[in-house]
Amino acid sequence: MRGPHNILRLIRTGATLERTGAMRLVLEAFDAPRPLRIAARVLGWPFKFLGLKGDPSMPPATRALTALGPAYIKFGQVLSTRPDVVGDELAMQLRVLQDKLPPFSTEVAKATIEHELGRPVDELFEDLSEPVAAASIAQVHRARVRDTGHDVAVKVLRPKIERAFRKDIDAFYLAASIIEFLAPGTRRLHPTEVIAHFEGVVLGELDLRLESSAASEFAANTKGDAGFQVPQPHWFLSSRRVMTLEWAEGIPMGELDAIVAAGHDPRAVGERVLQLFLSHALRDGYFHADMHQGNLKVAANGDVIAYDFGIMGRIDEYTRRVYAEILFGFIQRDYKRVAEVHFEAGYVPADRDVDEFAQALRAVGEPIFGMDASQISMGRLLNYLFEVTERFGMETRTELILLQRTMVVVEGVARSLSPQINIWQVAKPIVEAYIKDSLGPRALARDLIKTARVLVRFGPKLPQIAEAMLARQSETPVQRSASPWRMVFYTGLGGALTAGAILILQAL
Repeated sequence: MRGPHNILRLIRTGATLERTGAMRLVLEAFDAPRPLRIAARVLGWPFKFLGLKGDPSMPPATRALTALGPAYIKFGQVLSTRPDVVGDELAMQLRVLQDKLPPFSTEVAKATIEHELGRPVDELFEDLSEPVAAASIAQVHRARVRDTGHDVAVKVLRPKIERAFRKDIDAFYLAASIIEFLAPGTRRLHPTEVIAHFEGVVLGELDLRLESSAASEFAANTKGDAGFQVPQPHWFLSSRRVMTLEWAEGIPMGELDAIVAAGHDPRAVGERVLQLFLSHALRDGYFHADMHQGNLKVAANGDVIAYDFGIMGRIDEYTRRVYAEILFGFIQRDYKRVAEVHFEAGYVPADRDVDEFAQALRAVGEPIFGMDASQISMGRLLNYLFEVTERFGMETRTELILLQRTMVVVEGVARSLSPQINIWQVAKPIVEAYIKDSLGPRALARDLIKTARVLVRFGPKLPQIAEAMLARQSETPVQRSASPWRMVFYTGLGGALTAGAILILQAL
């Protein structure tokens, strides 16, 4: 489906923004330069008639994105958490996209449930409600399981949602290709790879069996976290297009007045959200990657409740350590170390100057410290950071896209609860604890044990590996005179020594 015909989709995107009145709002929110504003209006006006009308009762930005489709809605959900980037007016308009979109018919939802679970709805549930929340991909109904009496949330995918997403993603691929062609300097950011990553995430979100699995794994990982709850899935009432979870009773995270009226401290709740996210990302390498206000609640006892596990992030242990060292360096204001970590990890080309990079990072980090968080312009900070990465030839790390995006979203959620929150101060104890646990002597011992176990597991293959190495090196006199059986002996001895090393290290 990718091809020139998607040009119409991109033209319609601009035309819809113009027709709904969202174009001006978006350009002002991102502080677009005057020439770009003029060009956007001049080029957009002639195609205005091609734009989608949307729902006139909605505010302009919400009206435009809902008319354009689910992928655009997802983008709007992210922006809704960042009033410091897009401004209060646009952020308030986009907040509706989180869980207050127009629902589809309950009768259609019931038909989907019956088709997916193979039994009439009345045999499975009592009191299936009208939709209590509707988002870009699915809507949620409250019900009671007939056999057990448990209160549950029944999530049902929107009809034909897969096709709608495919249309949006195809247009995004075309846009990425055009950007790479017209602006070669953006290729280091790998726009096409970013879209491919986004595509993989979205396709996973469209299979609710995977979301049930994610909820189960996330609940197991976080069962010991104080002040945090994850609803458990009901597997026998879940399928590809239907998912059933325990009902999570609480105040939506976006309702600040209700949170205060219930006696909760918004600042404490915001700090907990930040620290929980960092704990999950660094400790487990598995985190909720869609933590906007629409997916979080505050329980009566003050616990943070997370739900909607369609987008989860996973990062390996090495990347977690690199990320923690970068965060820790910023917290300690050790910009030279932050720069060195970027070079060691290969994030910055080796031919660049590490001291110059450290100086540039200082200009990014210093405005954060000693300043009230509400005084920091995150928009200007992000713009300058982008200039720094461009100057030093840094390439986009697709494995970190979800982590970086979620970090931005979570900070936005925390600031919506308390504008004075400073992410670096809140992050410090979590990052320090991870650094102490992951980069000290005990961590070294654990790494050695893991390495030794891998070597032992491959012990039976060591003779073949040795023979293959000898064959590749047979052109040298030394290798020609060597006996393969001698290598077998040494590799076997190495395996025995490795096994002994495991026992020694385990005793430490």
